[in-house]
Amino acid sequence: MEHRRLGRSGLSVSEISYGNWITHGDQVEREQALACVQAALDEGITTFDTADVYAGTRAETVLGEALDGVRRESYELFTKVFWPTGPGPNDRGLGRKHIIESCHASLRRLRTDYVDLYQAHRYDPTVPLEETLRAFDDLVRAGKVLYVGVSEWSAAQISDAVRTADELGFDRIISNQPQYSLLWRTIEAEVIPTSRDAGISQIVWSPVAQGVLTGKYRPGQPPPVDTRATSTTGGRFIQRLLGDDVLARVQDLLPVAADAGLSPAQLAVAWVLQNDNVASAIIGASRPEQVHENVRASGVKLDPDLLARIDSVLDGVIVTDPTIVG
Repeated sequence: MEHRRLGRSGLSVSEISYGNWITHGDQVEREQALACVQAALDEGITTFDTADVYAGTRAETVLGEALDGVRRESYELFTKVFWPTGPGPNDRGLGRKHIIESCHASLRRLRTDYVDLYQAHRYDPTVPLEETLRAFDDLVRAGKVLYVGVSEWSAAQISDAVRTADELGFDRIISNQPQYSLLWRTIEAEVIPTSRDAGISQIVWSPVAQGVLTGKYRPGQPPPVDTRATSTTGGRFIQRLLGDDVLARVQDLLPVAADAGLSPAQLAVAWVLQNDNVASAIIGASRPEQVHENVRASGVKLDPDLLARIDSVLDGVIVTDPTIVG
């Protein structure tokens, strides 16, 4: 497993990280979830990403249990705040009260005294940016958070956050967590150039496009049972990638992966890691063997001819509009 620096910070992360959105506490039984985390550790993954809202806070609880007893200094633990975690008006958003209280609750569920990276899960236009950044900075100064980042922020929002932090003397954000894959390239036009200039890295989610890039979904056929597309919790995120035009192109991509000596999932993960602004690609898993397969993308270098061939196969179905949020 190779590691990369996160932004201009001193924090190194495994270039493939393990995330438990939709799986732990929801689609995957406890014992299987624990086995997946152990597989990630065995494969050299040191970076683990979750969020307070995943599975109604249960995902953090499962991850905390899975990492209990592992030497804390040996891994990097990331979580997020924004979405509702309760019924009250202050149980959501990026106001100071919710940020501080959610951080404390996450630390309890994760069984740790601090998180390495605390991320604003979305931008909150209803709260002054200064209030949000001050709350994050106070958590850093209290030692409960080591670094701060954001998720799915636009280029303009990232620029505003960097400028405001500099003006007020707060810790800068060091990362953004966007959707990014062979099919979903909305960050390339604006977010990546802005981030690169500001010393911010991407930690990308869904590098396998919700499983679409594995080739298991076929044009003209119903999705296989017990997959993301048939899930009541995750299915809505995948629907826009399930058009027959997209699925047909993905089938055409399978021999490209085979010629490269990679599985389709490995090719997809390796592709996002070719971008030097990507510090880590988040993989999820419902079975340990999926972890063992996907980590083989670490350190893979794709030559220019192969990259051009990929673009040719997918031409016409790649989403590039930066105004579309993942």
